[in-house]
Amino acid sequence: MSSIIQARNLRKYYETGKKVVKALDDVSLTIEKGEFVMVVGPSGSGKSTLVNMLGGVDVPDDGEILFEGDPLKRNSGALTKFRRKNVSFVFQFYSLIPTLTAKENIEVAAEMVFKSRKELSQIAKESLEAVGMGDRLNSYPSQLSGGERQRVALARALSKKPKLMIIDEPTGQLDEETGQRIVELIRDQAKQQHTTVLMVTHDMELEKYSERVIRMRSGKLLEE
Repeated sequence: MSSIIQARNLRKYYETGKKVVKALDDVSLTIEKGEFVMVVGPSGSGKSTLVNMLGGVDVPDDGEILFEGDPLKRNSGALTKFRRKNVSFVFQFYSLIPTLTAKENIEVAAEMVFKSRKELSQIAKESLEAVGMGDRLNSYPSQLSGGERQRVALARALSKKPKLMIIDEPTGQLDEETGQRIVELIRDQAKQQHTTVLMVTHDMELEKYSERVIRMRSGKLLEE
């Protein structure tokens, strides 16, 4: 197995009033291609800051990130191109467009990678079928349950066939049983696509679904 991400001595600082907070404090790690990694820790531990940085959303104040051996550039234009080509995101609040159907929500995201209308339609259908939503193509978000909306959000992320998926608290709005089914689905679909997954969670019960757990506190890695 070869690495997809190498992070070296990452530091990130934020000013809150007169106080400087270390969001990341000399963090180094390597993520292998195809790994399912959970990043856990209390609020304010730096876990979301870390995965956003690894996904090209944020940049470190110090340190370096390599993606498939190449350093991530720090200018916004280069990072936007990097994210569009390589990364998909799944968030706690789904972020679906309410005026579009499930299928249309996926087509909008897939346009970044696929161009023909026929191809977009096929990709959207296949992605929804993969997450068990093939019969809800024309449903709007308001017509779906929380678990169904999260499935659509997952289908949207998978439709780009990304190398890396960043998933931030995907079960926060779901009951325990539905949340576990969603994480199982993420794991299984990512494995089929050979996608690397970095998932942030507070829920220790979900650790059993990952191949590796990274624990953080106060901007530092405690253990793996």
